[in-house]
Amino acid sequence: MIFDHQKADVFVPDGTPPSDALRRTTHLGIMAHQDDLEVSAYHGIASCFRQPDSWFCGVVVTDGAGSPRTGPYADYTDDQMQEVRREEQRKAASVGEYGVQIQLAYSSAEVKDPAQTAVVDDLFTILEIAQAETVYLHNPADRHDTHVSCFLRAIAALRKMPADQRPRKVYGCEAWRKLDWMLNEEKEVLNVEAFPNIAAALIGVFDSQISGGKRYDLAEEGHRRANATYLDSHSPDPAEKLSFAMDLTPLITDDTLSISEHALGFVARFRQDIVERLKKLE
Repeated sequence: MIFDHQKADVFVPDGTPPSDALRRTTHLGIMAHQDDLEVSAYHGIASCFRQPDSWFCGVVVTDGAGSPRTGPYADYTDDQMQEVRREEQRKAASVGEYGVQIQLAYSSAEVKDPAQTAVVDDLFTILEIAQAETVYLHNPADRHDTHVSCFLRAIAALRKMPADQRPRKVYGCEAWRKLDWMLNEEKEVLNVEAFPNIAAALIGVFDSQISGGKRYDLAEEGHRRANATYLDSHSPDPAEKLSFAMDLTPLITDDTLSISEHALGFVARFRQDIVERLKKLE
């Protein structure tokens, strides 16, 4: 596997040759930043953990240069922060026993540039070899520009694949805009209560973020528990922790389907639900 950036990093925790490690992939996450996989694609990580026939491949598209930094990391340069973030992501891959961890090392500006075709080409290379059954992406309603751009490049790469090689399921996962607003019947409800010690360790590995002023470890624990409790007012909690996702599979079964129309369809149906409930109860 040859990628566009010289700093691109391929790490296989169990030492399997990289191409062989990628070919065994069943669940694949494509996310923008180091620690996004552990926050947004934990369902895939947990589904594969200690499962001999299931393997998670993590892909991080950016280089981590723009990370906020305070405390012990306050004086780190962008180059130093990139190295820290790269090593933290490798540690997470070891803890979670990923089949392979790939870091493509693009800048956020490159990912956000629609004319930058190399991002799509690199993702296509990975997807073509991996032939994953399930793919986890950012969701198109996210409020982080780099997340949305990463999602768009991933969809473009998926649409380059022959129809019979595409994954069976594509999830658009929560991150900087949560998905509790979606209609319950349209949410992809992902149980993420398995291996709580591993879940905590995976996010805890990213000390540059936690000590740097972003308590993702506490926030994600609380959010997953809140999702489970507030899912349904009239039923017991279905699990201790849940994540929500959009079903993005229609975007790769129908290449003519507008990405914006698919995303806005969820919003339109949410709006209609509010309108109808108010009219009924006024």
